[in-house]
Amino acid sequence: MRRGFRIPELGGARVVILHRPHPNVQALARQLVAIGLRVTESWPDPGPEALAADFIFFDADMGYDQQFPWRAGESPMPMVAMIGSEAPGRIEWALAQGAHAQLLKPVGTNGAYSALLIARQAFEARRALSAEIADLRRRLAGRQTVVQAVTLLAARGKCEIEAYAQLRQLAMAWREPIEDAAARIVAQQMQDDGNDRTHG
Repeated sequence: MRRGFRIPELGGARVVILHRPHPNVQALARQLVAIGLRVTESWPDPGPEALAADFIFFDADMGYDQQFPWRAGESPMPMVAMIGSEAPGRIEWALAQGAHAQLLKPVGTNGAYSALLIARQAFEARRALSAEIADLRRRLAGRQTVVQAVTLLAARGKCEIEAYAQLRQLAMAWREPIEDAAARIVAQQMQDDGNDRTHG
């Protein structure tokens, strides 16, 4: 069993239930209030409260594209799909919106607490993965820029080893990471090329 996950404190968290008026909403709201959460109901638009919410429960059966004020799958908070119809198209839509957990309808007297915890954990894991991917892309782009800068320096009559050594010396002299020094060299070359075309 994984030991790294800690049960978060949920008391005082803000929840928006995006669902048409229905006994399911009343049952869910009772559960959430009993846990200590602040609940707002809205339909069909999320309303301004959604942007400040800590969680959103949304109706997967009646939801529609562009319902949320962010791009599909990029919600700024954990989202729980309220699912009554298990039609593949509806489930696919809920997943496309970025559902982190589900709560089956009809809503009874329990299920909301576990859905909140699972949604929070899935949201944090997805956010951490996105940050890691962005960092890897940034580092890859930096390495490509270093290769480009070494190629430019080597074109001035040096071998690649000498060109890389020069790049490292420049980075030390400029007191910046080698990737930033490489970006500076590439940018300068692009500027020089532009000037040459302008005056050519």
